[in-house]
Amino acid sequence: MKSGVLIVGAGMAGLCCALRLREFGVDCLILEASDGVGGRVRTDLVNGFRLDRGFQVLQSAYPEVRSQLRLGDLGLQCFEPGALVRRGGAFHPVADPWRRPTELLRAAFSPVGSPLDKLRLARLRGELAGRSVEQLLSEPETSTLEALHRAGFSEAIIHDFFRPFFGGVFLEADLSTSSRMFRFLFKMFSEGEACLPAEGMGAIPEQLARRLPAGTIRLNTPVRAVRPNEVSLTDGETLSADAVIIATEAPAASRLLGLAGPDLKREATCLYFAAARAPIEEPVLVLNAEGDGPVNNVCVPSVIAPSYAPAGRHLISTTVLGCSARAEDGLEAAVRRQMSAWFGSQVEEWRHLATYRIRHALPAFEPGVAPIAPNPSLPGIFLAGDYRESASLNGAMRSGRLAADAVLANRP
Repeated sequence: MKSGVLIVGAGMAGLCCALRLREFGVDCLILEASDGVGGRVRTDLVNGFRLDRGFQVLQSAYPEVRSQLRLGDLGLQCFEPGALVRRGGAFHPVADPWRRPTELLRAAFSPVGSPLDKLRLARLRGELAGRSVEQLLSEPETSTLEALHRAGFSEAIIHDFFRPFFGGVFLEADLSTSSRMFRFLFKMFSEGEACLPAEGMGAIPEQLARRLPAGTIRLNTPVRAVRPNEVSLTDGETLSADAVIIATEAPAASRLLGLAGPDLKREATCLYFAAARAPIEEPVLVLNAEGDGPVNNVCVPSVIAPSYAPAGRHLISTTVLGCSARAEDGLEAAVRRQMSAWFGSQVEEWRHLATYRIRHALPAFEPGVAPIAPNPSLPGIFLAGDYRESASLNGAMRSGRLAADAVLANRP
């Protein structure tokens, strides 16, 4: 390739970048090291079950999702807003009366959070409704935990709801993630629906890839190094172009550029099980507020989207924060013990389908710490990835679009 743009990485950032460039008639070629598109957003089909590579949801309120995806073609199935909190040996509902007014009484009498906590939730919701995404992601920051304390929330609701819910979103239990991320995501969850595409989360990047001309994506093509206007492949081939966009995770971008940077990441482990019946019949997320056992949150994707499992079967997803050093069967045994305490003897009949240990599930966004140095002062090289914007699908998509705009602005 002697002209146009080379994009390293066919994740969400790279795909959105390519679509933006094509919109303005700029030729591009995506170089992807793996055998498929999507990066961390992929789905495997195993014995008729759809296994997302780690528990993920599509948040319908994300601005980039609304502007860049054809949502009607994804067959979206949505969670009920709220959650079930496991505490004291029982399940307690956390309802959302703003979007489900019929749940007002249920929300008022839920033991999760005091009446003052619920008033503070309403106040926070109202405050964020009047702020744009750009404002929220550029405001002064502290940790999420400190932001919750400043807002007056009790230790009880922080422990019972915020820690397991947002700990599952951030993939860290200390709530050390930037308050910018918390306030942005709280707004998104308040204003939109958490959904699963009928064919799994992998259907999202596949939709984007289908909108690109044939031959735009080269799979199984790992890149060894990037220099201004040039990419070297591991097989020895060298490609040149008017510009290069590195749309990878932050550690890979640092390596390709020869930069020394911190590997700020969040890890997660997801264990999937098959069952004849669903342990939870409601389309909700179950949160662990008991503090015992490795599982932070549980859901039954096939209750939300029946296409996630074969007819007459159910898929159960359990998420563990971090990547446990225990042997896989040891972790599975610990998960089963915890689930048996929650759901009883039916867990003995669950069949383990797969365990995903995701070493770089999300970039870590902590106050005042950047995952990578600013865009390098190298002509013809641009960066894209969720670490550039926010640790979210929206951040990845937005970063790809903005990287493409930067390329377009620098073209003669």
